[in-house]
Amino acid sequence: MTNQRIAKTEILNKVYTADNHEELMDVYQAWASDYDSDLVDRFGYVAHIASAKTLDQALCCQHDAVILDAGSGTGLVGKELATLGYTTMDALDYSRDMLDEAAAKGIYRSFFQADMTKPLPFADNTYDAVVCTGTFTYGHVRGDAFAELIRVTRPGGTIVFTIREGAFEDYGYRAKMLELEVQGDWELLSFYDTPYQIEEENTCKMCTYRVPGAAA
Repeated sequence: MTNQRIAKTEILNKVYTADNHEELMDVYQAWASDYDSDLVDRFGYVAHIASAKTLDQALCCQHDAVILDAGSGTGLVGKELATLGYTTMDALDYSRDMLDEAAAKGIYRSFFQADMTKPLPFADNTYDAVVCTGTFTYGHVRGDAFAELIRVTRPGGTIVFTIREGAFEDYGYRAKMLELEVQGDWELLSFYDTPYQIEEENTCKMCTYRVPGAAA
């Protein structure tokens, strides 16, 4: 594992600097049971709340929307969406241990263990909306995955995602976002900075896109 230091806290630094997926999954396996309490209570993680509210606004409180929580982790975003009234959500994550924690919350319809750097296990136009929080960051998923989020979202559907500060510049996410905009693959609705982890004193970009076309 690299000696690079990105976060103040050791466990976050291990997550952000894992050299490969196997190392990253080892960290998540060891962390899964304490993930929610550490992330929210110790590190002041708030991006899941902002993501849920942003998606709720974009969907105009359409509570029957079918939603994919991509990179769901333990289900923090799904829990917020459930509180807002959403009832049909699927969870996708690379870590089985994190999905097991998400399942314990009793809020998701289905669970999928999958690698977001590869084609997703869904047909085209499956979801009304996709939310992806905390996944576009150091040591995780690059902007090449945007195309798959678009593919599985129905025409007229919504995609909301965060990109951690620093990684936004270092990993070239914006260039990929603009490329897809120019191609007409998605349309930007909103883009702004919002707090990510209060104790870590960092922010993220909150991005909302619409997939062109009339809703089914």
